[in-house]
Amino acid sequence: MRIGELADRAGVSTRALRYYEEQGLLPSSRTAGGQRVYPQSAEDRVRLIRELYAAGLTSRVIAELLPAVDARHVSPELLARLLDERARTTAKVAELQAAGRRLDALIALATHPDSDSCPATLDQAAAGSPAP
Repeated sequence: MRIGELADRAGVSTRALRYYEEQGLLPSSRTAGGQRVYPQSAEDRVRLIRELYAAGLTSRVIAELLPAVDARHVSPELLARLLDERARTTAKVAELQAAGRRLDALIALATHPDSDSCPATLDQAAAGSPAP
């Protein structure tokens, strides 16, 4: 299938497909006229690549991971990298949840001001601690 058809079927731009190819994530062949041609399986590969990007992986990690996915075997080193990525994501989620609690506290203070209990910090307000 040609690049435009793959882009339409996979829901990505042709620019994204060219980038995936440049990064070594998506192989293609060329016609005599130099046009890119992809196998039918490329549609599923593009979806997988998008999911891996959405999981927070870099193109470098994805390039290392795809052959392991194809072989259905992940080396201990690659597994360690994936576990590190998962820990990083978990930490980021915790940071975002804390930011959400701070915003909730700020919104509560803004919508229900109470001069007797102004917290020293938003973390204190989010935790429901009394003012010092």
